[in-house]
Amino acid sequence: MTPETNQTVREIAIQNPATVRVFETLGIDYCCGGKRPLSEACERAAVPLDKALQMLAALESESMSPEEKSWSTQPLRALIAHIVTRHHAFIRSEAPRLTALVAKVVSRHGPAHPELLTIQETFGALVEELLAHLMKEEQILFPFIENMEAASAVPSNCFGSVEFPIARMLADHDDAGALTAQIRSLSSNFQPPEGACPSYSGLYQGLADFERDLHQHIHLENNILFPRAVELEKQLAVAVQVGCV
Repeated sequence: MTPETNQTVREIAIQNPATVRVFETLGIDYCCGGKRPLSEACERAAVPLDKALQMLAALESESMSPEEKSWSTQPLRALIAHIVTRHHAFIRSEAPRLTALVAKVVSRHGPAHPELLTIQETFGALVEELLAHLMKEEQILFPFIENMEAASAVPSNCFGSVEFPIARMLADHDDAGALTAQIRSLSSNFQPPEGACPSYSGLYQGLADFERDLHQHIHLENNILFPRAVELEKQLAVAVQVGCV
């Protein structure tokens, strides 16, 4: 079904996960800015609305890959496992590789391309923030959500409501999104200069892949996992109240 222009990007991406490919291609924010209507998101990305609708409609005849499966009805523990094994693992494997690669490129090409040093510093800040973020999710938030899903009542905790740690994770996501946007701008949309060496080109491709994976990662958490966790907590609270009456 062709999306409506007043539908939010978040709603479209949840309804048909394959649309994420279109949003990535067009530079439309579907993770941190996913609550915007499609028409507004297109305007912000300087993308003609008709073009976006045409590309989204073309997906109707395509089949989804396993990576694009709908997570809106899967168990939360399965979604969490996917996030950890796919996206958290990607960050942990790619961050050291790209950190070393950007240092190599800066040492060789930094004098002629001073923006590389800023990219190096920005990526370093991004990695530092993300690694701390992953630990907070894996050690605190994700186990709580899994325990909540398996329980008949909200488990005891030190934060009152799942909405509080989620709010902190959402703020982290906004920060990470701002840093990746800065890297994209500094790198001219990940376009290496003419005649760039393989290391230079490989760095920009790696940074583009890192951004793409992070967008998908944040989409799964912001738009699916976190709202479902908040709703589950509310349902458990109501069930307990009803049982006490």
